[in-house]
Amino acid sequence: MAAPSSYEAVLPQQLGPQVSLAPPTHPTPLAEITAALRTIPALDGLTDEEYGWLATNGIESVGDDGAMVFAEGSPCDSMVFILKGEVHVRRQNAGPIALWIGRAGQMTGKLPYSRMKTHGGDGYTVGPSWALHIHESLFPAMLAAIPSMAQRCVSTMMDRVREVTRMEQQVEKLAALGKLAANLAHELNNPASAAQRSASSLFSELRQYGDQKYRLGNLCLSETQTSQYRSWVARTRSTLTENEARSGGKLDALAISDRETDLLSWLETHNIPNPWAIAPSLAETSIAAAQLDELAGIATAEALPVAIATFASSLRVERMAETVVNSTVRIFDLIRAIKDYSYMDQAPIQDVDLAQSLENTLVMFKSRLQNVTVETNFDPALPPVAAYGRELNQVWTALIENALDAIKDRGTLRLCTRLQGQMAFVEVWDTGPGIAPELKNRIFEPFYTTKAPGRGLGLGLDTAQRILQRHSGYVQVESRPGSTCFQIRLPLEQAQAY
Repeated sequence: MAAPSSYEAVLPQQLGPQVSLAPPTHPTPLAEITAALRTIPALDGLTDEEYGWLATNGIESVGDDGAMVFAEGSPCDSMVFILKGEVHVRRQNAGPIALWIGRAGQMTGKLPYSRMKTHGGDGYTVGPSWALHIHESLFPAMLAAIPSMAQRCVSTMMDRVREVTRMEQQVEKLAALGKLAANLAHELNNPASAAQRSASSLFSELRQYGDQKYRLGNLCLSETQTSQYRSWVARTRSTLTENEARSGGKLDALAISDRETDLLSWLETHNIPNPWAIAPSLAETSIAAAQLDELAGIATAEALPVAIATFASSLRVERMAETVVNSTVRIFDLIRAIKDYSYMDQAPIQDVDLAQSLENTLVMFKSRLQNVTVETNFDPALPPVAAYGRELNQVWTALIENALDAIKDRGTLRLCTRLQGQMAFVEVWDTGPGIAPELKNRIFEPFYTTKAPGRGLGLGLDTAQRILQRHSGYVQVESRPGSTCFQIRLPLEQAQAY
């Protein structure tokens, strides 16, 4: 079997130091090689002479189960026809595509016109294998002898690129879905846990509140004392409500601690039993010592401890009920946001409110916004945009995630929308270190990423750009240290795009 003797001599070495692939002990007859080549779909339609050229000029290699075919990073300089067995490729760094399978009947390896230089992973045989190699030095002669191989190889490369792109995009979608699920689970866990804790404590607190009311009733207060106590409760609640409205319901933790210390001292001075259990409930409100003094003035020494305990217990019950209500409202808000984000049960094309779309996307990132200052400047005059809402949310997700990565979840994120003519402009700003000038022209390239392995696939901005092109829009970036802006331009109506 004619073949470059020097290539045959270096075949086991050139693929890597641990490669255990080798030529067969006894060369296979050309008729058997030709018959095996006829099983490869990419070669359908070749003449007998063309099959014969490949069989004559190719170099055979065989390997047992588990044999190493090539090493990651080793030179790739041959077109390979897999005639028998399978080759499984695994990446050493466990990248996005951890496994690729080459089966019998495939044309693979380096093809004419390919820029492939090295192997992207370690290749191992599964079962006994048999392959035929065409060295790249023979490509010109092969294309001259078999003119149709040019189109066949280009078609195979295009199929290979489409398949790899599909796999990478699938991994990107799964990664995005995983992040979305993690963020949503985190956001749902907080209100769900709060509601569960409050609901479980509410039962025992209601029993305690009932006991306190029973004790208060057993004191057989006069009608005047009862009226005075009820009047004090009404006035105090009214004052607390007004104070809470003025403060926006926000209480400083240090101020609460100081108030608890003062109230504990007051309760101990007035010989109130279990003051440590009552003081925290009162401290969470704006009740003042003067109001407690007023109660002490109208209640007897016997009734004062029961009256204060009853009032504090009622406050705890209300706080727990309020927590349950607020938590369930938060859960429903999250469910509504995720439905709006995914445009569930809606037509493919909607009139999208860009400001609301951005707000819904921010909800998905709330767990990462704890130390981020979010500024929004939405143009109220901007009308809805006819678009694929679900796809636009993918754009916002990619841009916001990149911005948060740039500022490492600490800094300022600014979102702006504005109307200019018949175009809608959306801007995503961050205060990160900026994009190096030499990288600005590459950030939209597919599979290009500056993130660590496993942190990104380099498809976020590429996907965003393709979605915007589908909407007859585009994205551009301006960046300098401390200020990076991605600007999106979208036509209000698809027919008005230019």
